[in-house]
Amino acid sequence: MSYKTILVHIDAGKRCPARVEVAIALARQYDAHLIGLNALTAVELPGYVQAGGMSLVEFKRRYADEQVERAQAAFDKAVSGATLASAEWRTSALNAVDAVTLHAHYADLIVLGQPGLEDYSGVGSGFAEHVVREASRPVLMVPYVGAFASIGKRILIGWKATREAIRAVTDAVPFLHQAEAIRVLVIDPKAGEHGAMPDVDIAPYLARHGVNVEVYVDHAAQNDVGNEILSRAADFGADLIVMGAYGHSRFREMVLGGASRTIIDSMTVPVLLSN
Repeated sequence: MSYKTILVHIDAGKRCPARVEVAIALARQYDAHLIGLNALTAVELPGYVQAGGMSLVEFKRRYADEQVERAQAAFDKAVSGATLASAEWRTSALNAVDAVTLHAHYADLIVLGQPGLEDYSGVGSGFAEHVVREASRPVLMVPYVGAFASIGKRILIGWKATREAIRAVTDAVPFLHQAEAIRVLVIDPKAGEHGAMPDVDIAPYLARHGVNVEVYVDHAAQNDVGNEILSRAADFGADLIVMGAYGHSRFREMVLGGASRTIIDSMTVPVLLSN
């Protein structure tokens, strides 16, 4: 298994170029086809922009067209000197969630930006979470601050014997095969619960795939699990966190659980999430 098609979401945010650079590096690493998909939920106008006598509808249309042209030019320039196997640009008139989930049907990995900055990105506040829930593909979320020269040399797996975590570990196998060090972190395992002790279940499973891991059991019942994962990732010097995106349904919408919410809000390294 490898990532042979990587889809990176292109929006109007200031951090989009950094996200594209991450996607390019991964496409080069895995000899993958790279798709840059431009899709917005709404056109957001910075306060300093003036309509210049045009109607707001017409001005927004022209502004959106200019944004797409600039984004495509930047993407084309970035990939032209990257020596990739292949790359293509796509633009969708669908809202961002629907567009990404549709095009992700034929991709192995989605690269998104961490939500949280009000930088006129043009996507809704719940965009990333909805993509994680609906795309049925692993999502690599890139933090909105920092530079990432390497991703996946030192990997921390947040382990819990759930469908989401199992899916995340399986989706991360291409990263795991190329990692220099991998730590499986389990927090407050329950004695006798199947899958709670990774050294007797997930670790041997990965070993049979040629992936050797270190198991770390953390007893931190009084601490927030998400913050504990981030703390242990920092201690380990991780440049990638792999975990399931936990949540529950409410009126057909997924509400992220506490640990997932904390990770998405406060991540300092890229996180691979599967649902």
